[in-house]
Amino acid sequence: MAEPVLSVEKLVKHFPGQTRGETVHAVNDVTFSLFPGETLGLVGESGSGKTTIGRCAIRLLEPTGGTIRFRGRDITHLPESQCRPLRGKIQIIFQDPYRALNPRMRVGRLISEMLMLHTALDAKGRRERSLELAERVRLNADLLSRFPNQLSGGQLQRVCIARAIASNPELIILDEPTSSLDLSVRASILELLQELQASTGAAMLFISHDLETVSFVSDRILVLYLGSIVESGPSKRVFEQPAHPYTQSLLSAHLPTDPEQPLQRHLLEGEVPGPINLPPGCPFEPRCPVAISECGLAMPEARLLNGEEHTAACIRIDDGSNTLPLQR
Repeated sequence: MAEPVLSVEKLVKHFPGQTRGETVHAVNDVTFSLFPGETLGLVGESGSGKTTIGRCAIRLLEPTGGTIRFRGRDITHLPESQCRPLRGKIQIIFQDPYRALNPRMRVGRLISEMLMLHTALDAKGRRERSLELAERVRLNADLLSRFPNQLSGGQLQRVCIARAIASNPELIILDEPTSSLDLSVRASILELLQELQASTGAAMLFISHDLETVSFVSDRILVLYLGSIVESGPSKRVFEQPAHPYTQSLLSAHLPTDPEQPLQRHLLEGEVPGPINLPPGCPFEPRCPVAISECGLAMPEARLLNGEEHTAACIRIDDGSNTLPLQR
């Protein structure tokens, strides 16, 4: 098997709370690997720790605990001066392209800036490469002379993609890259990302709460709840046979494309526990319709399912009582 591009082991990230002495447990013992040419989807509700994991993984945030390796090299606590040379091989595309780009710089310069930072090209080479990148992401050359406020959201996201691939990165973090775009533009951006990955072999960590998008682009999926992985596995397997009660409830909230199709819901009661005082056991236990007293004692270990690297952290799997009742 190929060496992972990114390996994350027992990642922990805490933030100080608003009150003195409080600790926000944003990410709790998260472990995963990402391989060349693979897209790993990271899904969960807002506040589940998706973006924090992505930013820790590429050292935009300092981890509280755990180990992060890029191409086998431990980068967990590298000082910024040593992280800087890695930036050309690790890129991130943010949710809001308007905020990701300097409004005072023309589009051509925005793309060329990445080449200046991460390549040895001279001015002429950077201009030629910028035109090449614009063509690659389907941007007209005349747009390079414009400012960001003169472009549409879809065009701006293409600029962000051109900047991200300018240095031929091995790892790209995509943090909700299509959530601010309308459906038609979203589809074209997703197709573009898949084409670029096929041609470059870059590994992608795709962070989103849009389940349909994640199922479309991802090879494997991690499902997060309160900063912990509750289920992971091949995309098709997780979507067709969700094992963890939280995954079942999350997928049941997705609206089908056919408006005539009857809705099948797993309704939950209660509030999501706060990340300051986490439950001692399974984080989903306070809201889980099939929880028993043992669920609240300790965080359950992941159970292997179906022999395809499909795992879920739920003790009710042992006796087959992990399936939630449907409510129409």
